Amino acid sequence: QVQLVESGGGSVQAGGSLRLSCVASGSSFSRRCMGWVRQAPGKEREGVARINSAGSATYADSVKGRFTVSKDNAKNTLYLQMNSLKPEDTAMYYCAAAYEAKRFCGRGPDDFDYWGQGTQVTVSS
Repeated sequence: QVQLVESGGGSVQAGGSLRLSCVASGSSFSRRCMGWVRQAPGKEREGVARINSAGSATYADSVKGRFTVSKDNAKNTLYLQMNSLKPEDTAMYYCAAAYEAKRFCGRGPDDFDYWGQGTQVTVSS
């Protein structure tokens, strides 16, 4: 079992930055596919970024060049650095992890099996 706890959300003006953190408990953090998924009010969940066990990352086109996902295996912590934030980035952001046995590391919401409680990000214009 994996438990995920996010922090770092908040309110910021357009153009600002935030860094989200996600501390994972349980085993095999370094070997899991990890990611961030967001959901805005009235919209479907959107896979924002994911990072595989080798540290390779992929991003949604909407955040490419502005967001960076990273992880610290020694601290069992996943990060999402968000720069040049836009009002359309406003959403609840969820940290997510996949089963260790999964060989494919996808970015979509259905690719993850464990979820944090979410942290709210609000960007004002």
